[in-house]
Amino acid sequence: MEFQILQLLEGARKATGLTVIIDVFRAFSMACYATSLGLSPIYPAGTLEEAFSLKQKLGDALLAGERDEQRPEGFDLGNSPALLLKSEFSNRAMIHTTSSGTQGIVQARNALEIITGSFVNADAIVRYIQRQCPSLVSLVCMGYACQYPTDEDTLCAEYIRDQLTGRKSDTMAMKEQIRQGSGARFFNKESQLWAPEEDFNLCLDLGRFDFVLKVTEKEGLTCLEKIVP
Repeated sequence: MEFQILQLLEGARKATGLTVIIDVFRAFSMACYATSLGLSPIYPAGTLEEAFSLKQKLGDALLAGERDEQRPEGFDLGNSPALLLKSEFSNRAMIHTTSSGTQGIVQARNALEIITGSFVNADAIVRYIQRQCPSLVSLVCMGYACQYPTDEDTLCAEYIRDQLTGRKSDTMAMKEQIRQGSGARFFNKESQLWAPEEDFNLCLDLGRFDFVLKVTEKEGLTCLEKIVP
C-alpha cells in the first residue's frame, strides 16, 4: 500500500486511488457530528448557488456551511459542531457547503473512491482503509479556505498514514502544535459567535465516531453515506 499526502485544490485534482479529503476545522468534523444526530443524507455542495438549488429540490433539508467561517445568509446552520449540538436539528437531510472540504470533493474527479476525513473518525478511516486494502491512498489536506496548508489537516493525514504503517503518533504534541498554530483562531474573543472555542476540542476529539462518510450517489445526487468498518 502506497501513500501520498497532497495539499489544497491542486492536491484534490491529482488524487487517485482511495482518496481521503481531510478538513478537520471544520467541515468533516461537522459532517460527523451531524450524522450522529441523524442529519442524513448529507449532500455536499461546491457553491452557494448549488446549495440553494438543492434546497429547492429537497424541500425540508437543512442548509449548513460557511463562507469566511461564518453562516451564509439564508442558511439554517453555520459550520460549527458546538452550535450544531446546541441546536434542536435532527433526523433531516442536510446540504453542506464550505470553503475547503466540500470543494475537495468536487475537485477529486480522478479518485477511485472518496471518503471524508477528520480526527473525530480517523481510527475508523484507518480500519476502512485496512479493509479495502487499496494499492494507493491519497490523503488530501484542504487547508484554510483552500488557500494555504494548515497544521490540523496535515497532522491528521500523517496520523492516518502512521497508523497504517505502524508508526507511533504523539497525539498530545499534535494537539499542542495545532493549538499554537492554525487552531489559535478559535480562542479569539471576536470570533466566538461563529467559531467558538468548543469547536477546537470537538474537532480534535480523536476517534469519537466509529464510522466513515463515503461519497456516493443517491437518486442522481452526490451525498455522504455512513459506513461502519
